Amino acid sequence: MDTGTHLVIGLGLAGLAQIDPVVASSSAMTTAVLIGTVAGSQIPDIDGLLRLKGNAVYIRNHRGRSHAIPALFIWTALITGAIGLFAHTLPLAHLALWVGIAVCFHVFTDLFNTYGTQALRPFSEKWVSWNIIHIFDPFIFVSHLAALLMWSFRIAPPTVIFPTLYALLALYYIWRSADHYLLTKGLRHKDAGYMPGDRYMLGTTLNLYVWNVVKQRTDGSFQLGELRNGKLKWIDSIRCVEHPAVEASKQHEDIQALLYFSSYACAEMKEHAWGYEVRWVDVRYRHRKQYPFIAVLLLDHDYQTIDSYVGWVSESRLGKKLRVDTY
Repeated sequence: MDTGTHLVIGLGLAGLAQIDPVVASSSAMTTAVLIGTVAGSQIPDIDGLLRLKGNAVYIRNHRGRSHAIPALFIWTALITGAIGLFAHTLPLAHLALWVGIAVCFHVFTDLFNTYGTQALRPFSEKWVSWNIIHIFDPFIFVSHLAALLMWSFRIAPPTVIFPTLYALLALYYIWRSADHYLLTKGLRHKDAGYMPGDRYMLGTTLNLYVWNVVKQRTDGSFQLGELRNGKLKWIDSIRCVEHPAVEASKQHEDIQALLYFSSYACAEMKEHAWGYEVRWVDVRYRHRKQYPFIAVLLLDHDYQTIDSYVGWVSESRLGKKLRVDTY
């Protein structure tokens, strides 16, 4: 989820913690839990600092080890220990419980996005992305905001507000998961061009009744479409290029970062007077007829690197990321 949603969830979990008599009985404990759940809801994304080492390092590692199983225990212990240094008389076991819930909830919600996480580490480096909930979900954000306002203005006790909120969210996640499953299962029956072996991926949008569709054909090409109110419409297709320049590009760290992260990458290649432009796009992310999550490598005729870029960028700004005299 986005940072703002993780923040309101952290605040919401602090409200939910009021069902714990140990937390509710002490204003100091309530404050400590509030600090702990907010910190716990944010800390897995501390790997954003890897941007300082370059986009390739960030993309390869974001939502990786910081969201893995060992990290859940490490973050919980670090936050609880840090708070305990200033409030060592508090019941740290209860504090650790709510901090741990916040950390786990962060990773849990990220699993439902298209981006996904490597939550199965150290047992598997597989990216787990269920493509069910948008990275910013208006219902999740607004419902938390409404609950927090009700708590602030004492419209109802937190022991009523927040259990109700999270019960509704549980039903929401169940509905969205079931809807996603049934729609994905029925895609091939809606697709007149379906061929045995075709694979489909259904991705979220801000509209609950509009889904992005990616079809991966057996020849490795992709077809992109939209499922709107149950009706499938194809809007683009990409045929992946095979060329020595494309093979050479796979040795570059920027390209490797995108290929490590995505199994929906497709290569395009243009030949110029100075050499080759190889562009890898992640076809899951189509926005306004463009694919903004890309890795581009400029090679000379001997397949030596001239320049490169990996990350999120619009077509109009891509030229500013690469050498103007060659691009």
